[in-house]
Amino acid sequence: MDTRRTFLQNSLTLAGGLAVAGSPPLLVAKEIPRSERTEASQGTMKMDRHLNIGAMIYPRMDQIDFTGPFEVLAQLPNSTFHVAWKEKQPVRDYRGLILTPERTLAEVPPLDVLVIPGGPGQENLMEDKLVLAFIRDQAARAHCVFSVCTGALICGAAGLLKGVRATTHWGAFDLLAYFGAIPVNQRVVVDGKLVTAAGVTAGIDGALRVAALLRGDQVAQEIQLGIEYAPEPPFQSGTPATAPAAVRKAVEARIAGLTKDRLSTARRVASRLGIPVKAESGSPQ
Repeated sequence: MDTRRTFLQNSLTLAGGLAVAGSPPLLVAKEIPRSERTEASQGTMKMDRHLNIGAMIYPRMDQIDFTGPFEVLAQLPNSTFHVAWKEKQPVRDYRGLILTPERTLAEVPPLDVLVIPGGPGQENLMEDKLVLAFIRDQAARAHCVFSVCTGALICGAAGLLKGVRATTHWGAFDLLAYFGAIPVNQRVVVDGKLVTAAGVTAGIDGALRVAALLRGDQVAQEIQLGIEYAPEPPFQSGTPATAPAAVRKAVEARIAGLTKDRLSTARRVASRLGIPVKAESGSPQ
């Protein structure tokens, strides 16, 4: 892993003078708004500061919530990427891909960036005391907590979303309020140390934003060019607002069971966190 990262970092350094011409196609990662930049153009972390970046993987997660951000963040100069779970045993994502953690949660050093992916397996972690304690402990010291897709719900269960602007997968977006969050319908949302990305592939956009915040715009753009991230989707079905009604209806039916389970869990977590819920509707007040 270190050899591959070093090779990619050196390759991108050589490519640093290149630029991408033309306007970005639909769904490409947006340029960081000036209102959110502050020190982002140069990055908030000095290059001589070694970064510890870590992702928590787990059974039945969605692998691209992890592998997309890994492809970006593992290329940050002067950094180490840690992959962790409760045990050092391979786990399968919900489609069957095998992933292997290299550390246990207890072995993870203090992180500068904590990555929390989502996926159906997120449901099993919402009341897992060990996992939630790990997230809270790392988040208290981290420079950035970065959730992808329904990883935001895990962060919410750990109490990190109270009063914070956040986003998540459209199928779980309405649940954010149960965790005290301020829902924002954007692909990537930055609020203080918390960066949340919407569904699945938005993790790449979010990772590029994190890269820019930490190491500056040019480093992030070099990584973007190196992975040729300039998506041109063949269909305009990537959001509920643009997808045909029949497509949206089919996908909603497919995830209906999981959506129901997530709502029940969100209500329990809201009660535990002391977030008021209207008894008659079960919705946050």
